[in-house]
Amino acid sequence: MASTVLTPITQALEDGALTRRELKALMRRSDGPALWRLGVWIVAIGGTGSLVWAAMGTAWVWPAMFVHGILMVHHFALQHECVHYTPFKTRWLNDVTGNICGFLIALPHQFFRYEHCDHHTHTQLKGQDPELIELPISLGKYLWYVSSVPYWRAKVQEFARHSLGRVSEHEKAFLPKEAYGAVFREARIMLALYAAILVACIATGWWAPFWYWWGPVLLGEPVMRWIRLTEHVGRPNTRDMRENTRTNLISRPLAFLSWNMNYHAEHHYAASVPFHALPKLHEKLDGYVHVEPRGYLGAHLDILAQLTGRKPRSDAIGDGARGGQEA
Repeated sequence: MASTVLTPITQALEDGALTRRELKALMRRSDGPALWRLGVWIVAIGGTGSLVWAAMGTAWVWPAMFVHGILMVHHFALQHECVHYTPFKTRWLNDVTGNICGFLIALPHQFFRYEHCDHHTHTQLKGQDPELIELPISLGKYLWYVSSVPYWRAKVQEFARHSLGRVSEHEKAFLPKEAYGAVFREARIMLALYAAILVACIATGWWAPFWYWWGPVLLGEPVMRWIRLTEHVGRPNTRDMRENTRTNLISRPLAFLSWNMNYHAEHHYAASVPFHALPKLHEKLDGYVHVEPRGYLGAHLDILAQLTGRKPRSDAIGDGARGGQEA
């Protein structure tokens, strides 16, 4: 009989590196940290938006929109936390905040919740993880993914499908039938609101939503695609939680933007731990997680080394390395 592989959390508890009392304390939720950070977040968004306003009418408006867009697409990080109901102790605050973030970046919150649940259940397993980003087969494919064109193409197809009351075979694997109605309704409401805003812009000639919202999100999305690659891409397709996820050590400003999701391995090991407690959990799990000390750049250097043949490809090994399509 094969021996059971302990999860990093279980192993740390058995070794005494982490006590159950400490883990319980780390899982404690509170409204305060998220409300404080959300206040700073709104001020930061206002600051980058002011850059766009100041540059309006000049060529500098595009770099300003790009900077503003980097913050805008990071609404994904907050929405991701809200999917887990960890930022706020008050449950409805997670729902409201998550739906607002999802609307801003065109990521339906209810649908994302179902998809992300299966991602945690089948992390990095081909044919099972609905959020799997496969290791690209070439530098061209790598750049194509980072461009975000494939992402937006898939997003348009998803909205069209759900608004017409359809689900793909891929989605049937993680979306229960009783949720179909809510997912379809969510897509229709979001599309109706986007259309109403667009019609209002055309009718009035007031294009602020483009300059401060849609344009920045489109310009900033490649940055989010670049960051998302660092979480699992280049790690083995295996159930072993010590191997399939990467934690990236980054600067405090970047960690602020990501709501500490750079501690991604720790998050996968204990998804009930709120964002503000992840740095402490990281300290407790020293030696139990795969850490990239060079941060996002180091993760990409590792990915590039694999796809250019300077390092063995991680997708050639692991219990989930079969099936799927190459990216």
